[in-house]
Amino acid sequence: MAYTYQCKDYPGNEACPGSFTAATEAEVMKHVELHGKAAHGEDRRKPALPSRRGILSLTNQARDRPVSAA
Repeated sequence: MAYTYQCKDYPGNEACPGSFTAATEAEVMKHVELHGKAAHGEDRRKPALPSRRGILSLTNQARDRPVSAA
Protein backbone atom coordinates (compact mmCIF):
# COMPACT_ATOMS: atom_id res chain seq x y z
CA MET A 1 0.00 0.00 0.00
CA ALA A 2 1.27 3.47 -0.84
CA TYR A 3 2.02 6.28 1.62
CA THR A 4 1.51 9.96 0.98
CA TYR A 5 2.70 13.25 2.51
CA GLN A 6 1.63 16.80 1.74
CA CYS A 7 4.08 19.51 2.75
CA LYS A 8 1.25 21.97 3.45
CA ASP A 9 0.17 19.79 6.40
CA TYR A 10 3.42 20.59 8.28
CA PRO A 11 3.11 23.72 10.47
CA GLY A 12 4.55 26.75 8.70
CA ASN A 13 4.37 25.18 5.24
CA GLU A 14 0.69 25.82 4.54
CA ALA A 15 1.43 27.52 1.19
CA CYS A 16 3.68 24.72 -0.13
CA PRO A 17 2.20 22.60 -2.94
CA GLY A 18 4.68 19.72 -2.42
CA SER A 19 3.02 16.30 -2.27
CA PHE A 20 4.69 12.89 -2.35
CA THR A 21 3.46 9.32 -2.70
CA ALA A 22 5.66 6.24 -2.39
CA ALA A 23 5.47 2.56 -1.48
CA THR A 24 6.99 3.01 2.02
CA GLU A 25 7.33 5.69 4.70
CA ALA A 26 11.12 5.50 4.28
CA GLU A 27 10.82 6.32 0.58
CA VAL A 28 8.46 9.22 1.32
CA MET A 29 11.03 10.57 3.81
CA LYS A 30 13.73 10.52 1.11
CA HIS A 31 11.48 12.67 -1.10
CA VAL A 32 10.67 14.98 1.83
CA GLU A 33 14.38 15.44 2.61
CA LEU A 34 15.20 16.32 -1.01
CA HIS A 35 12.21 18.65 -1.21
CA GLY A 36 13.16 20.37 2.05
CA LYS A 37 16.60 21.17 0.69
CA ALA A 38 15.45 22.27 -2.78
CA ALA A 39 12.24 24.13 -1.93
CA HIS A 40 12.81 25.32 1.62
CA GLY A 41 16.59 25.77 1.76
CA GLU A 42 17.17 23.22 4.51
CA ASP A 43 20.89 22.51 4.63
CA ARG A 44 20.90 19.44 6.88
CA ARG A 45 20.89 15.94 5.47
CA LYS A 46 17.99 14.81 7.66
CA PRO A 47 15.51 16.81 9.70
CA ALA A 48 16.08 16.94 13.45
CA LEU A 49 14.42 14.03 15.27
CA PRO A 50 11.38 16.05 16.46
CA SER A 51 10.83 17.33 12.93
CA ARG A 52 11.22 13.84 11.50
CA ARG A 53 8.65 12.50 13.98
CA GLY A 54 6.32 15.36 13.07
CA ILE A 55 6.68 14.57 9.38
CA LEU A 56 6.06 10.87 9.93
CA SER A 57 2.97 11.63 12.00
CA LEU A 58 1.57 13.46 8.95
CA THR A 59 2.38 10.63 6.54
CA ASN A 60 -0.76 8.70 5.67
CA GLN A 61 -1.51 5.56 3.81
CA ALA A 62 -2.82 6.66 0.43
CA ARG A 63 -6.15 4.95 0.95
CA ASP A 64 -6.82 7.34 3.87
CA ARG A 65 -6.54 10.43 1.66
CA PRO A 66 -7.34 10.85 -2.04
CA VAL A 67 -4.17 11.25 -4.08
CA SER A 68 -4.44 13.76 -6.89
CA ALA A 69 -2.71 13.20 -10.21
CA ALA A 70 -0.41 16.23 -9.84
